Amino acid sequence: MTDKIRVAIIGVGNCASSLVQGVYYYQDARDDEIIPGIMHPNLGGYRIRDIEFVAAIDIDIEKVGKDLGEAIWAGQNNTVRFAEVPTRTGVTVARGMTHDGLGPYLSQKITKAPGSTANITQILKDNKVDVVVNYLPVGSEQATKWYVEQVLNAGCAFINCIPVFIAREPYWQERFRERGLPVIGDDIKSQVGATIVHRVLTNLFKDRGVVLERTSQLNVGGNMDFYNMLDRTRLESKKISKTNSVTSQLPYDMGEGNVYIGPSDYVPWLEDRKWAYIRMEGRTFGNVPLNIELKLEVVDSPNSAGVVIDAIRCAKLALDRGLSGAIEAPSSYFFKSPPIQPPDDVARDMLEAYIANQGYVWQGKERTKGTGEKKD
Repeated sequence: MTDKIRVAIIGVGNCASSLVQGVYYYQDARDDEIIPGIMHPNLGGYRIRDIEFVAAIDIDIEKVGKDLGEAIWAGQNNTVRFAEVPTRTGVTVARGMTHDGLGPYLSQKITKAPGSTANITQILKDNKVDVVVNYLPVGSEQATKWYVEQVLNAGCAFINCIPVFIAREPYWQERFRERGLPVIGDDIKSQVGATIVHRVLTNLFKDRGVVLERTSQLNVGGNMDFYNMLDRTRLESKKISKTNSVTSQLPYDMGEGNVYIGPSDYVPWLEDRKWAYIRMEGRTFGNVPLNIELKLEVVDSPNSAGVVIDAIRCAKLALDRGLSGAIEAPSSYFFKSPPIQPPDDVARDMLEAYIANQGYVWQGKERTKGTGEKKD
């Protein structure tokens, strides 16, 4: 086991900013300290300060060529500043591949940096990267798959924080197994975000015998993620991911017309805040109606940063232990669309067993159905 976890970031947006800030904010954390959003200050022998950023990739002219410590505040980034990050980290943001990473809305706000795509595989190799974190915009299907190929060629673990299906797909699982590399994903589940709240309430209905008949989740925010998702064509995988994360907790099919879960609109003055409106309509004893309606307000990007810190350390444990393919325990607890969908309390037990290097196999039947694709 090495002392550091060498990390590369694809996409230096708000989520990357919160992740980098978080590592600096908690760099002196004690092993007995309670840290909001972190499972364990010492996770399997790795502390937060053991995460070392050694490479970063973006296409924004306002970020490419800058030090990572400057780039996290550049361009359209608008999350809260809760930690001081050195302006000279020694990591220069490299020019990445665009593909479908820049949609019609983002292209109105972001100018692509000039020049050709850097040799990403070589950057990962030269910097001896252990773990690559994917923070591309929603809908970056081809770009994500292109980067996965570079990661496989470079021999790194991969954490997929966006709703492009990699870790849950048999094709990609096998590709990572062939290379002896771990993949964790897909689509990060925030610390206490709309998805986890919706899942918990869904399980509450199920456990208490309330029949959930209809539900909706409407989300609005003011960051570039929400601006990008004004293009509805980029939302298919996001809606699938969020919807399946909730409906997978039920033992019956509600019917497609009775569920709406997904991003709804962009409100610029919210900046990196998100408002989620959840409504659930069910039947209780005597077929009497029971309804829940709530509003959740969060600062979006920091809400997932602690989860990613834990996912990075779990990915390094997988590398240390020689594990490959989709790593089910951390994927199930940290992500919306993992290979399997156990209830969250079961997923947490699985993850604690994984961290302790003890076996734990869920005997449930809910397995995410992959597309069975045979090519990228």
